[in-house]
Amino acid sequence: MQKPPNRPWVIAHRGASRTLRENTLAAFREAFALGSDAAEMDVRVTADGVLVVHHDAVVPEVGPIIEMDRDDLEEAAPWVPDLTDAVAACAGMWVNLEIKNSPADPDWDESQQVAHLTVAAISESASIDRFLVSSFNPETIRVVAQALPPIETGWLVDVGIDPMTSIGPAAAAGHTSIHPYVDALAGDRAAEVVDAAHAAGLLVIVWTTDDTDEMVRLAGAGVDGIITNVPGDARSAFEHRDGDRG
Repeated sequence: MQKPPNRPWVIAHRGASRTLRENTLAAFREAFALGSDAAEMDVRVTADGVLVVHHDAVVPEVGPIIEMDRDDLEEAAPWVPDLTDAVAACAGMWVNLEIKNSPADPDWDESQQVAHLTVAAISESASIDRFLVSSFNPETIRVVAQALPPIETGWLVDVGIDPMTSIGPAAAAGHTSIHPYVDALAGDRAAEVVDAAHAAGLLVIVWTTDDTDEMVRLAGAGVDGIITNVPGDARSAFEHRDGDRG
C-alpha cells in the first residue's frame, strides 16, 4: 500500500459503482481499468459461513443473506460474489474490506463471526499487506486488529460524529486510519482533522464524494485517500491539477 507521491489514493467505492452494479466482479475490474489504486467492498456472511460481498444485509426480492446458504444465494442472486472471487477481481489494486456488523441488521452477531472469518481469509492470502479492514463497529475492528496484528485497520466514523473524537481511541487501539464522512471535513476542518490524525500516526481516508472539486480540495488538505463512485473522474481531476502545477 504505497501511497502515490502527489495525490491521495483513489479508492473505488464498491468498485466503479456509478456505471456498473456495485460490489460485482465487473465493477471491481472496471475500477482498475479506470485507474483506481484500491477497491472498497462490503463483507457479509451466509448461513453456512461463506463470506460474500454485498452492501445491504437483505438482497432485494431475495431475502436476508444470513438466512441463506451460499448455494441458494448464488442461485437467487448470481451477481453477489464470494469474497475470494471479489478480491481476485481486484488484481493490481489493494483492497479495503468493510465488515458489516450492525445491530440494526438481521445478521447482527455479537460473537463477531464475520470478523473472525475475514481474518482467516486474509491469513490465507499471500499478500496480507494488500488489505485494509474497516468497520463502523468498533468491537468488530478491534477483533481484527488483535487477531491479525500485521493487518492494517481503519475506524469508520459515522455521519454526525466529529472525527476529532475518534483520533485518540483509534490510535490507542492500534488502528492505521480513521475514515470520516466527507461532510465532517467541510472548510478548514479538513486540514485540522488531517493534522491531528497525522500527529497521532493515523491516515485519513474520506468517504464518499463524487465531486471532483471537493476531491481536489481534500487532497490539498492532505487527506490520504478518497473513496468515490467515480474513480476515473478522480484520477482525471488529480492529473489535471498536477498538470496545471507544471
